[in-house]
Amino acid sequence: MKTSEIKAMSAEEITIKLAELKKEFFNLRFQHGAGQLENTAVLPKIRKDIARLMTVSREMNLTIS
Repeated sequence: MKTSEIKAMSAEEITIKLAELKKEFFNLRFQHGAGQLENTAVLPKIRKDIARLMTVSREMNLTIS
């Protein structure tokens, strides 16, 4: 997910997407721990997407206040 895509989202959409990605990351970590995850490159990708969403969310909160 690109930063420009995230900045085009509303605050509610960012919150929803963030919750979805955190849930997905949690499940993937369990799969990785159990040895069932085939594509381990997904983990850093999702972690970076979560960080991007949190960064843009923080920027939005600071500009609103």
